[in-house]
Amino acid sequence: MQRTHLIALAALGSLGLLAGAFAFQYIGGLAPCAMCLWQRWPHAAAIVIGGVGLALPHALVALAGAAAMLTGAGIALMHTGVERGWWTLNLSCTGGGEDLRAMDISALLDPTQGGAVVMCTDVPWSMLGLSMASWNGIASLVLVAFWLAAARARAAQGLRPSGR
Repeated sequence: MQRTHLIALAALGSLGLLAGAFAFQYIGGLAPCAMCLWQRWPHAAAIVIGGVGLALPHALVALAGAAAMLTGAGIALMHTGVERGWWTLNLSCTGGGEDLRAMDISALLDPTQGGAVVMCTDVPWSMLGLSMASWNGIASLVLVAFWLAAARARAAQGLRPSGR
């Protein structure tokens, strides 16, 4: 498969995952936690990198896409670990980062103040026993493979004889 096709597939994969996250949020009504939002950034970066990769045929661009997706997979694994209780993080979305003593108690009891904090430890949706964070991690690793295949395809094209 050609390098441009692989880059396009990888970038479209990130676009699809990001669109799915927004659909769960705005159509399905599942508000994201802080770590869910962190997982969106590597996909956004991969989409931009994909656009650059289609315009600039260089293996380093594909490696940058692989790095973005590897970062996304790492964040997803970290979030999965928090959801499953494998480790704890001192974050406000896990209940460990807020100092309630410093807060105004009347604000805590006022239902008109702010929205509900979505906890990173909660799993609002799962399929086959895996949360959205887990599925995002798996999908991100698949996209890493596409990006690496694109980098290899570009490198292989540069080493082939011209065919004259």
